[in-house]
Parts: sequence; structure tokens; C-alpha cells
Amino acid sequence: MASRQSLLPSFLYAASSGAGMPGGRAAQEPPVVARAPSEPPFGKIEMFSPAYYAACGFGGAAACGLTHAAVTPLDVIKCNIQIDPAKYKSISSSFSIVLKEQGVRGFFRGWAPTFLGYSAQGAFKYGLYEVFKKEYTDMAGPEYAAKYKTLIYLAGSATAEVVADVALCPMEAVKVRVQTQPGYARGLRDGFPKIVRAEGYAGYVSSAQLGVSSFVMHMICIDRTGALAKLVFCL
Repeated sequence: MASRQSLLPSFLYAASSGAGMPGGRAAQEPPVVARAPSEPPFGKIEMFSPAYYAACGFGGAAACGLTHAAVTPLDVIKCNIQIDPAKYKSISSSFSIVLKEQGVRGFFRGWAPTFLGYSAQGAFKYGLYEVFKKEYTDMAGPEYAAKYKTLIYLAGSATAEVVADVALCPMEAVKVRVQTQPGYARGLRDGFPKIVRAEGYAGYVSSAQLGVSSFVMHMICIDRTGALAKLVFCL
């Protein structure tokens, strides 16, 4: 104990006497001690545990759902320009047309299916990416996992994105119709059953495009950039 105390200023562990206090003042207050770092609010999360996968899924849902819902006005303009370029010729003119014909509410048409659909997509793509990355790494074994790390991550991200896009398809189908066909439906509540009655559940799958290739490159860039950042900042 004495060897440890010798490394610290005496007033940090001295008793109520003023022997070790600067200026000889008596210690009227409790000794100052350094507090240990506290655990995160939900405790420590172990890598590749169920809590880890759940946290990745929740983070993906929050990130994708909120951000896509926030840019719904731009999405409305983009979809209308793609569907009817003769009428919606530019971004500025498209804003004017939507505002004149549908009012301010027209810019937020389809926000509910956008939020729900991309929340589901984000949860699956980021949660399952970690799951498949771990599973494929274990299947390959230590030697091949190190040798073919990029290919394993490509396979993991592609598998996760397939599942994520299938989860997105129903909400994406409703969103596009609500945003580009005024009067088709007011939103998710009446748009969803209307597509089912008219086209069946196959109408959902045919309405969305799988973004597997873009997400594969997206996740590879994230992993590689993170590894490079660790290497640079740890030098």
C-alpha cells in the first residue's frame, strides 16, 4: 500500500490531519479520488452475442428509417420526375407543381411506408450482415477467413441485402403509388390492401428493385475504411 501511495500526492489519501495538505490546511472535505469508468447504459455488449446483433439491427433501423422519412419531399419530387418527365421537368418546377396541385401535404405523401419499409430494410441489412459475416467466417476457418476476408464480407453483405430488400418491397410498392398517383390512396392504411386486391402479393415484389450490388460495395468500403482509420490513428 505504501508503494502505491508514494506515487500519488499525499493529500489524496491523507487522513483528517493537515500533514499532507498544501499550506498545512486541515482536510475538511472527503479525499479526492478518481472514479472508475462507468459501464454503458445497457451494460457491456459482447461481440457477436444476441445483444450485439440486436444493437446492430436497431441502429440500422433507426438510421435508415429516420433519414429516408426526413427526405420524403425530395423523394416525392424524384419519383414524379422519373414517372412523368414531360410534366415534371426540373426540381424547382416540380416543387411548384406539387405545391399548387396537392398543397404542402403533397410533399409528405408516403412518409409512413417510407419510414416502416426502410426501418425494416436497415434492421435486416445491418443486423444480418454481422450474422452472415460471422457465419461465413466460421465456415471458412481461420486460414481461409484471413485469406479471403473481402470475399467473405461480399457474400455476407449480399445475403443480408437480399433479405433486406424483400422486407422493403411491400412498403416501397405502396410508397411509389401514393407519391406518383394522386388519388390512388391516402397512405399506407388504404394503399396496402388496394395493391393486394388488384395485383396480389406478387405486385409488391415486382415494384421494388434489389440494391444488392450497391450495398455490397457500401459495406466493403465501410469495413476497409474503418480498418484503415484504425491503422492510421494507432500509429
